[in-house]
Formats: sequence, C-alpha cells, structure tokens
Amino acid sequence: MDDRHAVGVVGARGHTGAELVRLIGAHPSLDLVFAGSREMAGEEVPGQDGLRFESMEPDLLAGREADVVVLALPDGAGDAYLAVVGPGTVVVDISADHRFDDAWVYGLPELFREKLRGASRIANPGCYATAAQIALAPLVDVVDGVPAVFGVSGYSGAGTTPGPRNDPELLADNLIPYKLVGHNHEREAVRYLGIPVRFMPHVHPAFRGLLVTAHVPLAEAITVDRLTARFTEAYGEEPLIQIKEEIPELREGAGHRGVILGGFETSADGRNAVIVAAEDNLLKGAAVQAVQNINLALGLPEFEGLIG
Repeated sequence: MDDRHAVGVVGARGHTGAELVRLIGAHPSLDLVFAGSREMAGEEVPGQDGLRFESMEPDLLAGREADVVVLALPDGAGDAYLAVVGPGTVVVDISADHRFDDAWVYGLPELFREKLRGASRIANPGCYATAAQIALAPLVDVVDGVPAVFGVSGYSGAGTTPGPRNDPELLADNLIPYKLVGHNHEREAVRYLGIPVRFMPHVHPAFRGLLVTAHVPLAEAITVDRLTARFTEAYGEEPLIQIKEEIPELREGAGHRGVILGGFETSADGRNAVIVAAEDNLLKGAAVQAVQNINLALGLPEFEGLIG
C-alpha cells in the first residue's frame, strides 16, 4: 500500500503559502505535487527538485491528481477552485470563507480533534482566533461576563497586498489598531467557544509573531495555582501547547510552532483572571495548523512532520 500522499498548494506565493511549501516539502508522508502562483510561474520551488511554480487558474486545477488541496488564497477567491476539486479530495481552506459554514469542519485540533479525523472539508482558523480560543477555552465554564482580548501581530498577517498594515515605513516605531469591533476572529471565538468575547487587534513593526492578553471575568474566585492547574489539565498532554509561569513575550512566538501560554494572574478578589498566549501567526496561526489538520484528515500521526 502506498503510504505517501500528494498535496497541492494554491496561493503558494503568500507568506502562509511559503511556509506550507516548506513544511509539506519536508514532511515524511506528504509529496508536494504542485504549487500555484501566477507571479512566480516558471520559477523553481525552493527545496523541491524539478518542481516549478505554476500559474494555477481554476480550470488548470481540474483533473490534477492530489489527495489534498490547500487553498492559501485571499478571502473570497477560493470558490472557483472548489468547483473543480473532486469530492474525494481533502480541502484545507486557509481563508475565512468557510469558518462559519456548518458543512465544513473548523480546524482547531486541540478543541475539535475528533471531528477532524477523516474530514474532507476543513476551514483553518484565523491566527488570532487560534491564540484567543486556546487562552480562553479552559475557563469557559466559569466565565461571568465578557472576556476582553488585546491582540498584537506582525505585519505578515496583513498579507502581501500593499496597504497601511504591512507598510514597514508606516509601522516603524508605531502600533496600528484596526477593526476594533466585529473582527472575523472575534466572531470565530464567539461561535466556537459559545461565549461573548471582545477582541482588539493591533499590528506591530516586526514581520511575524503574535501575542494576545486575555482578561476574563469569573463567576467564582480562583487562585493563581488553580488557574494554572486548569490550563495544565487542559493542555498538559498537547505537544504544541507550552505552559510556563512567566509572561510570554511576542518574540517568543515568532518561529515557534505551537502556542506558549503563561502570565497566569488573578485579581485581589480572585474574580478576574489574566492569561497571555504567544504564537507565530504564520505557523500555528496558519501553516502548522493546516499540516496538523491534513495529518488528521488522512489518518496520519497528528504531529508527523511538525515535531521530533
């Protein structure tokens, strides 16, 4: 039996696409069989002998042999490709297009692992939504009120299309708040945690790295030790979740393949908790999570190609 699986990436030019190409290319059970990018068509794919980027229009995808297709495209650009992908092909969509679609499985394995096993349509979560939900999930049953989540991300999260949020000159010595009400990642957290959440995103001058600080009102007083224990109980066996006593810094998340949780504190009355989560917006916030989901969908070991 062939134990290798063919994977194609559409949108390989973007920051996430580049990380996907690297991770899939180094995976022991996955073969990268095509990488679509109009801008880079004809150029060699780094680290892939003989493979070149293709101008992957939707009609060219039809009939291509692949066990998995990853759509690393801007929001709203994937429907034409979905229309030509066979029903037996696993599709992982990096965009926000299907995160609120009940026909798709939401791809946050630490919370929805069993639903992802054997899934054929997977909506990869947003980067902030990943960190925020990991930071809030162990407290959902004791939340009393609305958690507030302050987020900061590197400018790679704004994609490759030029704009104020990925302009190094505008970001120099600066911090840019944006979409302070109704951000898609806030909506994701509300939908999948089942509690109200308020989220305030910002962009900082570094290329990558992401940090969220969550302030959580509680229905009952809790000690710092008990707060930390809740997270250890929830994630102590999760290879991609690291728990530490100290407050994680944004630079710790850059290049890290998982989520770092720390800074556990409670107010004097024990009725408010604080948790800090750091990750790489391009890795666990996108490409690492996609590979984790591919592994689960194909029945491979979940962390193959990601750790060890």
